[in-house]
Parts: sequence; structure tokens; C-alpha cells
Amino acid sequence: MRQIDAGHTDLGESERPGLLAQLREHRGGVERNAAFARFTSTIHLSSILESRTLHWPDEAACAASADALARHGALRNAFIELHGPLGAGKTTFVRHLLHALGVPGRIKSPTYTVMEPYETVAAAGAPLAIYHFDFYRFDDPQEWEDAGFRDVFASPGLKLAEWPQKAEDLLPEADLRVTIEPVDLGADGGRDDARHVTFDAHTARGLDLLPR
Repeated sequence: MRQIDAGHTDLGESERPGLLAQLREHRGGVERNAAFARFTSTIHLSSILESRTLHWPDEAACAASADALARHGALRNAFIELHGPLGAGKTTFVRHLLHALGVPGRIKSPTYTVMEPYETVAAAGAPLAIYHFDFYRFDDPQEWEDAGFRDVFASPGLKLAEWPQKAEDLLPEADLRVTIEPVDLGADGGRDDARHVTFDAHTARGLDLLPR
């Protein structure tokens, strides 16, 4: 788990213009600004309905949590945010979850592509679309429109987002937010892949997905 998110460590801050500059430069700015305002009027208004906190002593515990989550039928159209510092293990958890859902082979981090799509077959035999986002490098709202992310979030399928705070003005309310925090072991040593993990449900679907 120490290797996760290593691709982010050498990234500097983006040199692209900020939000206001992008909106001013875009053709038809008045119409775009109005549409943007309508879309962002639904930002994260709900509160946490219920929470669960787990301790992962090692990566095997992370894999077990991912496997348990993959068994939930409510996962099919869920939106799950993953929070935590660089190296916390967000991508590790996603990889274990996708493998548990039947996605074969290597799971690539979407650090530079922003989104990686997958398709597998759910337990009931129906196709399951999965979209893995990493918004670490995202800072241009026009990219949201150009890449068709609005349509992705409006379509069926499981959505998983790392660094959602970089696009929080555009994202719908998450069903479940998973916050992964490395454990401070102190001077007495111990395993350095231990994690405290909090699952926050924000919707009825999120409540179904909470670990039991």
C-alpha cells in the first residue's frame, strides 16, 4: 500500500487558468455560466446519515472490506468518493474492489486520463459498467463538459472517485464516502500499512452499503 498514489508525488500545481478565467474565455460565456450554475446548485446538500469506522491492520483487511462491498446489490449504480492523503491506499482499495467485482487484469490509475471505464458481469448475470475517476489533476470545468462526464454520471453504473474535492462543484452527492487514513505508529514501530477507515453514508443507498 505504500506504493499507491506514488504517481502523484512529483506533480506540481497546475498552470492552467482558474475557474473564473476559464469561464470568461469560453465562447458563449453567458449561456455556459448559466448552465454551470444550474448544475452546481445541487452540490452536497445532504448530511451524513450514518457512519462506520474500521481498522485495517494490513492490506489483507483492505481486500476483505472491498470483497464485502462487492457483494452488495446496491453497489450497481452507486457513487462512492474516496478521500485520504497521498499514499493512503485509495487506489489499492479500488483495485481490490474491481477485482472482487470480476474485472480482470491490471487496474490502471486514472491519474492522467482522469477516468478509466470498465465493464464486467454482475452476480445476477447482467453487465455492470464501472467508471474510476481520479480528479487530482482536474481544475478546468470545461473539461467536465468536453469529456462527457455529465453524461457518465447521469447513466447507469458504478462510479468511484479519488480526489473528489478537486471537482466537488460538479459532482452529485455521493452515496458513500470512504476516508482512508494512515495510522501514526510512533516510535514503537509496527506495520506501516495499517489504516483507519471511515465509511459515511449520505443516501439510503449509502446506508445499504455500510459495512456490517
